[in-house]
Amino acid sequence: MNFDDYQAAARSVAVYPNIGNNLVYPVLGLNGEAGEVAEKLKKAIRDRNGDIEPVRDDLIKELGDVLWYVASCCSELGVPMGEVANRNIEKLVDRANRNRISGSGDNR
Repeated sequence: MNFDDYQAAARSVAVYPNIGNNLVYPVLGLNGEAGEVAEKLKKAIRDRNGDIEPVRDDLIKELGDVLWYVASCCSELGVPMGEVANRNIEKLVDRANRNRISGSGDNR
């Protein structure tokens, strides 16, 4: 499945207030789901010496939730996920070509 097909499928099951005019809801959901990914990894580090294999399926499920919220954010912004993905790779390739992958800041 490509990003744009995923985005359309995600939109078909979206249920939240003011769909089509509510970027806040999916952004907050994205933050919450990303936190759940981090929490599962943190507990694997704490309780399993970093062995993620016992929580691998849980991580995959949570990453799916992250992906759904990214798709919803893109839909609310009216931009195809494929465009977001392409722009991101173009940005990273440009940084790599200029030896600016490391460091911080949006406009390196």
